[in-house]
Amino acid sequence: MAVHEFTWTVPADHPALAGHFPGRPIVPGVVLLDRAILYAATLASGGNGRWQIGIGKLLSPVGPGETLTFTLELKPSGSIACRVRAGERDVASGSLTPGGA
Repeated sequence: MAVHEFTWTVPADHPALAGHFPGRPIVPGVVLLDRAILYAATLASGGNGRWQIGIGKLLSPVGPGETLTFTLELKPSGSIACRVRAGERDVASGSLTPGGA
């Protein structure tokens, strides 16, 4: 099983932050999922570019300017386990399976 790490700093002007939420912007979970899928696509060979979400847990809010570490672990089945951290804080976790409809 291969483990890969990717780092992303949330831009303070990311368009998803506008209105989510006024006065205390947080990154929507779909943005974290999108970023995980982008990284998974760089690791997956073949497939149709589609993914199924096996499990997805949002554990802690993420604000603008935070640096996140995405740890993706390729499983023998072809699925990818994903963990997102901001420093020592768990932010999200889940699994992706290639080939979703």
